[in-house]
Amino acid sequence: APSAVMAEGSGSGGSGRGLPCPAAASAFRRWEQLRRRAATPWARGLLAVATGLGLLYAVLRVPVRLRDGLAAVTMFLSTLTPKFYFALTVTSSFISGLIFVFEWWHFRKYGTSFIEQVSVSHLRPLIGGAENSPPAPAAFSAEENETSRQNMPECKVWRNPLNLFRGAEYSRYMWVTGKEPLTYYDMNLSAQDHQTFFTCDTDALRPSDTVMQKAWRERNPQARIKAAYQALELNNDCATAYVLLAEEEATTIVDAEKYFKQALKAGEMSYRKSQNCHSQSPQHEAQLRRDTNVLVYVKRRLAMCARKLGRIREAVKMMRDLMKEFPLLSMLNIHENLLEALLELQAYADVQAVLAKYDDISLPKSAAICYTAALLKARAVSERFSPETASKRGLSAAEINAVDAIHRAVEFNPHVPKYLLEMKSLVLPPEHILKRGDSEAVAYAFFHLQHWKRIEGALNLLHCTWEGTFRMIPYPLEKGHLFYPYPSCTETADRELLPTFHEVSVYPQKELPFFIHFTAGLCSFSAMLALLTHQFPELMVIFAKA
Repeated sequence: APSAVMAEGSGSGGSGRGLPCPAAASAFRRWEQLRRRAATPWARGLLAVATGLGLLYAVLRVPVRLRDGLAAVTMFLSTLTPKFYFALTVTSSFISGLIFVFEWWHFRKYGTSFIEQVSVSHLRPLIGGAENSPPAPAAFSAEENETSRQNMPECKVWRNPLNLFRGAEYSRYMWVTGKEPLTYYDMNLSAQDHQTFFTCDTDALRPSDTVMQKAWRERNPQARIKAAYQALELNNDCATAYVLLAEEEATTIVDAEKYFKQALKAGEMSYRKSQNCHSQSPQHEAQLRRDTNVLVYVKRRLAMCARKLGRIREAVKMMRDLMKEFPLLSMLNIHENLLEALLELQAYADVQAVLAKYDDISLPKSAAICYTAALLKARAVSERFSPETASKRGLSAAEINAVDAIHRAVEFNPHVPKYLLEMKSLVLPPEHILKRGDSEAVAYAFFHLQHWKRIEGALNLLHCTWEGTFRMIPYPLEKGHLFYPYPSCTETADRELLPTFHEVSVYPQKELPFFIHFTAGLCSFSAMLALLTHQFPELMVIFAKA
């Protein structure tokens, strides 16, 4: 019957195989006969007797073998000299020290233990941990993933609204210090932004725009500048060419402003032409969007040039006019530029009016919004605030509001206070930031530290109260208080955005892995044994033999 089944299965499988050979069929029949005989009661009894005899032999024999093995080990240890023990402990201490240093370096660089990572990635599949867990139903997994994706805030990278000029600021920093302030990832994101904002489908119809389309994709700065000059030779009114020269060739803010004024003249001309014919076809609508982006970008950068050159009231007027003319472009966060300029003017009533409009529950938050709101509330009480007096009489209503505002700001971005209190050194802010991350904290503190210093007692109030936030949210990755739980992906993104010479702030602080403690203890213990063996060789030999 089994051979018939095999023959039927192999013949109906459609795999092209023939009937099984006679030798295999006979071997299969013998195996079936042995299996039937082993299933009889007398065969089971015989097997139980043989197993009992084997266990009895092992119980009687193992102690004898253990005694012989211990005698051999004792004889081997008695022949060892103190030099051997000293060499053994030194070698053990050296190897464990190397492992400890490597584990520490790997944890500081990548945030994980190397030994633990290898164990999880390679040893667990070999042991069978992955196969033992039953697979979840596909429909349930998809639904669960979709729910978790909706509940988890996305680590989205935003354009820094106060980003510096490459030629006039970033390049000058590199010339002086020899350090590259921008990462390749950050500059690549900027190149993508430029291609999105400053190009459209109709660029192929104009030779100058075709050249600029290639220029935005160039990696070499000199090649981009050369392409911009080529575009101006083809069309002297190419606004995007002037934008590129202002950003990358101009070595001072004054030179950048001159280029942006030329770009404004050319951009307004192109914008008016696009407005007249934008309804003719979808291509013309795309061209109007591109010309609008160019015009808004140029006006914003001109306002930033005026702010950097000390013409602050002019910069405020330009920003207000820009926000009125293009109210739908709020995603560009021009109000953050306006907040910083108004703080420089110390126009705190105007700052409060801007916050009343943009610090809304339905709008995305930022460190500039939260910390500026905290600064205004701290301004009302910081001058007379004293921790000793507050501990005796308690906090007033205004002080409670100020402390709550500081707690709210710290919960949104816990990295900022260390920069404002100058507990960490600042670097030039990147061109892109991550909301609630260290990159946003650097960008905020770089421009707003002076405003906190200007208000007497504000930093003192921040210093006394900011750490209380962490008692309100002891598990920030699991549950937030006023905002979503703190995203766990900020460290990885910030390491891509910030330069390598900057020590990235990590929140919440990660505990040292077990293997770092283990290797450190092993290294210390081995070094202590090596020292004792070197100082007291005879005593340590007696101890080892005992």
